[in-house]
Amino acid sequence: MKLKVFKPIVAVALLAAAVVSHHAAAQEAARRVEIVAQRFEFSPSEITLKKGVPVVLVLTSKDVEHGLKFKELDLNIKAKKGAITEVSFTPQKTGTFVGQCSVFCGSGHGAMKLTLHVAE
Repeated sequence: MKLKVFKPIVAVALLAAAVVSHHAAAQEAARRVEIVAQRFEFSPSEITLKKGVPVVLVLTSKDVEHGLKFKELDLNIKAKKGAITEVSFTPQKTGTFVGQCSVFCGSGHGAMKLTLHVAE
C-alpha cells in the first residue's frame, strides 16, 4: 500500500525537478546582443529577435551619454560615456519597432535610430 502512494509522489517530484531545470537552462541561455552607441549611430543598426526568447541587451557608449528607447516595448536603456549597461528583456510582441536615442547627444540626435525586428 505504501508503494502505491510513494510512486505518484516520486513522479510529481521528478516532474517538478525537470521544469525547474528547464527554466534555469532557459535563463542561462539568454542571447547577448551587444549594441555600440556613438554620435550619431547605433551599431548594429538592425537586430532580429524571437518572441518569447529572453535576451540581454548590452549598450555601450563610446563618446557621450546615450540612451535607446522603444516606446512600444516600454524599454529604455541608458549608458554614460565609456560605460556598459545591461538589460534583460523578453519580447512579447511581434513586429518591427524603431528605437531612438533618448538622451540628447548633439545635432544628429534625431537621426540616431535602431530597428528591432521581433519574429514568431
